[in-house]
Amino acid sequence: MSEIVVDRNDVSSSNRMLVTTLDDCLEIAKALSSELRINILQAVRQSPLNVAEIAEKFDLPMSTAAVNIKKLEDAGLIITELIPGSRGTQKMCAAVVTRIVINLESQQENHENFVSIPMPIGHFIDCSVSPTCGMVGDSSIIGEVDDPRTFYEPERFSAQLLWFRKGYVEYRFPNRTPHGSVVQSLELTMEVCSEAPLFNLDWPSDITIWMNGIEIGTWTSPADFGGERGYLTPEWWGTQNTQYGLLKTWRVARDGSYLDGRKISEVKVSDLSVADKPYIAVRIGVKPDAVNDGGINLFGRRFGNYETDLMLRLDYANR
Repeated sequence: MSEIVVDRNDVSSSNRMLVTTLDDCLEIAKALSSELRINILQAVRQSPLNVAEIAEKFDLPMSTAAVNIKKLEDAGLIITELIPGSRGTQKMCAAVVTRIVINLESQQENHENFVSIPMPIGHFIDCSVSPTCGMVGDSSIIGEVDDPRTFYEPERFSAQLLWFRKGYVEYRFPNRTPHGSVVQSLELTMEVCSEAPLFNLDWPSDITIWMNGIEIGTWTSPADFGGERGYLTPEWWGTQNTQYGLLKTWRVARDGSYLDGRKISEVKVSDLSVADKPYIAVRIGVKPDAVNDGGINLFGRRFGNYETDLMLRLDYANR
């Protein structure tokens, strides 16, 4: 099923994302298979237009304009509305979304038994960080920049971006699997990148994940991304600062651990003893002996390019 995801602080069409799956994206693909329809979509993204204006702009018969508008509307890419005009009513067309995200996991592949648990990035229960470091919320900096004491401020719970050069933050996700069930896999998703002063597009960092005290694997982030505003990054946060990260998914399965589908270690879900604890501990950090000690930026749902908190998914089977 496709759905429109809207930034909770901005309900305008300037920040709407259409999320769909492989099973449901066929109409979108058909709608965007025409250069004419792409041009129409781009035009109504700039400002709403009526059918006559679209026909004139692209030198089309009214009937051709109407057919192509209908295809874009059926795909959920634009909306139309009848409004009073100088001669009766006119159909106005406006864009609905600015981004389209296709989830490559089809509905048939989804496991029936799973729980997904979001965790705001400021809700860590333990940390050890070294400068450069800091946190920001929706509208202002939290505490003092480059002061590790900021990570203990109550305001940290509202953080939408946090960063540190060395150390770690640790979270505890509640174990919501039914009693007696067997966990088949754990999947951790986050938006993350390296940490450099301001930003640096060539700044590798070895970022490591631990679960329940066991090292899962390390990913080398290529950069600290800036210079171009993230889709969700607020206007007050200058583009000379970090703007967005990459969406990365760690998965611990019955046969080993994977990063974005590529096997990175032999740690199995059975090694994590999930049933023995009421929570799953997740630590994100840079090791003291990391070859690339380029730090970490973690993004909340209102910063960066992806409207997501840290997300832990547990797939399980009932006995």
